[in-house]
Amino acid sequence: MKILKTKYRYISLALLLATLPVIQSCNKDFLDEELTTQRNTEFYKTEEGIQSLAEGAYYRVLALPFTNENQYTSLNYGTDEFVIGGDDSNGVWNNYSVALQSSINAINSNTVASNEQWDMLYLGINVCNQLVTYATDIESVNPAIKQVALGEGYFFRAFSYLRLVRQFGGVPLKLNVSTTVETEFSRATAEAVYTQIISDFTKAYELLPNAGGSSKVTKDAAAHFLAKAYLSRASEINDSWNSATKQADLNQVLTLSNEVIGNHALATNYADLWRYTAPNSANESLPEIILSAQFTNDLGASAANFSCTSFAAKYDDLPFMKRDLTGMRPYTRLAPSYFTYEIYDGINDSRFWKSFRTKHRVNNASGTTYVNGDLGIMYIINNKNDNTFAQTKYLNTIVYTTTGKTIPSVYVAHASDGRSLLSEPRFPSLSKHFDASRLQVNDTRGYRDGIVARSAETYLMAAEANIRLAATGGGGSYTEALNLINTVRTRAAFKGGEVRSAYVDGGGAYASSPLNQPVASNSYMPENSYFESTHLAPTTDATTLNIGSISSLPAEDEAVITTLGYSSDYDRMLCLVLNERARELCGEYLRWEDLSRTKTLVKRVQAYNPTAAPNIRDFHNLRPIPQTFLDLITANGSPLSPDQKQAMQNPGY
Repeated sequence: MKILKTKYRYISLALLLATLPVIQSCNKDFLDEELTTQRNTEFYKTEEGIQSLAEGAYYRVLALPFTNENQYTSLNYGTDEFVIGGDDSNGVWNNYSVALQSSINAINSNTVASNEQWDMLYLGINVCNQLVTYATDIESVNPAIKQVALGEGYFFRAFSYLRLVRQFGGVPLKLNVSTTVETEFSRATAEAVYTQIISDFTKAYELLPNAGGSSKVTKDAAAHFLAKAYLSRASEINDSWNSATKQADLNQVLTLSNEVIGNHALATNYADLWRYTAPNSANESLPEIILSAQFTNDLGASAANFSCTSFAAKYDDLPFMKRDLTGMRPYTRLAPSYFTYEIYDGINDSRFWKSFRTKHRVNNASGTTYVNGDLGIMYIINNKNDNTFAQTKYLNTIVYTTTGKTIPSVYVAHASDGRSLLSEPRFPSLSKHFDASRLQVNDTRGYRDGIVARSAETYLMAAEANIRLAATGGGGSYTEALNLINTVRTRAAFKGGEVRSAYVDGGGAYASSPLNQPVASNSYMPENSYFESTHLAPTTDATTLNIGSISSLPAEDEAVITTLGYSSDYDRMLCLVLNERARELCGEYLRWEDLSRTKTLVKRVQAYNPTAAPNIRDFHNLRPIPQTFLDLITANGSPLSPDQKQAMQNPGY
């Protein structure tokens, strides 16, 4: 579907509801003029109005987070997976410094404010409330209008509240359309919010068909997120009140996950998920993808996906290199941590090599030594015990065997000089979001769909539910958890005959760009540094990643378990599934909430995120309630006192 392009403004919940009557009461008596370009709420009582509300919900709830910097600051910064790259415009969200409060002082115009996520979600909820209300009341007998729109309204409202409760804990529950000024709100408990989320997702599940693929909210999408809500409610962050529902919730996760898995086969090759060649290309409709935020190159009808810039590292300031479509506009916001380099089995697991760009072609040759197309930049992501390299940074020293020429710029993850890639800062770019179909080299507007849910995650949710049930004697099985994890890992292993150095990402979409960029200008190289990093002779033999026993986990997992000090079977298995989520879902806007809900955020950040480690505390498992909200709401008609504001704020802020 096309996403309606709508101007987005940040408005607090209280201010939004205070202005709604003014916005919605406009009619033809206003100033005795007939308005021909503005509609009142009567429009939403028509089939056309219902459909426009549904389209607005798709934009507000699914697409909007991908159009700005809010997505990575709230979901990927401040974790074990990523740290600040070369630009710290939003460093406060990674570092948990004292500046991370209910109001954040902006470093520059790119800094994400405390209230942006909150306001975005409540604006979406307002649209959902309208959709639920008017879809319920409409007399249409067309199920595609009434039933589907109502299911979409329930889904998007639950989706928004799930994000809110996982970010902030208990929040105000607003479930009806405002017709008068409202400024009095109280925070519902997290338990009450989860009850509402599960009710809404359940209604969506009962109403929605399984039609439309990943571009539409389907029954399977509702099942996936209902399972996610049950799993989240059963997680450690809610242990003070969730004992009565935990076992039933986890069994629901299994039932729903199995249903979704049965309808969404994994892509044969992990690289197929990232093989983006043009807007609306085949990789955007793979069966594995359950739901995506939709984007298109028709900017008159669509928002644009900003994600193509956030994970891109600098390359255009190095010798013989220039910025081009295929290298992206490098905002360098996020760099992979050393946890990310070391959590993969670098020899047998293809996922790192298919997720990160480790080679760039020369595209700005000068003189007689290099020509465009030579290897210009290489990142060697070697084993931490590899003592082959004396230096982290090499210039014109290491020879590329294919051409016999030295490589202008080489960076090594593990070298004996004690330096790290983070100190350069140089790092391979996570390329899952790359999009070279853009209009211009410096354009930040991507057209690639944003994956919101895929069945590989569903497998891992079912595995986690089994682990939790096994630990409580509730019928789950560690063996079944391993079977589910192994299904994902089997896809990840290199297959027999597969060229391990082959690489693909959205840089290949440059051919579909109206810019008509010459081939010689491309920095995109369809090759990775697998063999240079592993020191293996070229081979196309099959590999295996299967885990046979919970008592003998892969070496990279045992290393994390030792670092974090785990010993019980439950802790070891939960650590394994979180590690597997990192390997499979790296950079897919899930990590912060995974660590927060399991209350493993503090330990992992202290171990693997060096700039955040000194500052993070237990209270950082929740975000601060925005000051703009606290300043605008009232109690019994009066503004909140400082004590009342503090009582409504999350502890620690």
